Amino acid sequence: MLLIPCPWCGPRAQIEFTYGGDATVQRPAPDAPTDAWLEFVYVRDNPAGPHDELWQHSAGCRQWFRVRRDTLTHQIQGIARAALSGEAL
Repeated sequence: MLLIPCPWCGPRAQIEFTYGGDATVQRPAPDAPTDAWLEFVYVRDNPAGPHDELWQHSAGCRQWFRVRRDTLTHQIQGIARAALSGEAL
């Protein structure tokens, strides 16, 4: 079982969380061409190794945060509060 350390609630079982996708992908503007939205929604990288992801504690505090997780071992290497649009962590 994967334990995810919520920055607000502490370590909890993965079942309490919702995966939000790649934390490094920029969301297209609302009026962006359809091709940009198709790529954003359907085209995914499949990285092997450390990867930054967005997670929501959907069965707890409902907060969004970033998780740096190794996709080969599932070891969590770090967490941070989700940055606002354009804000660096």
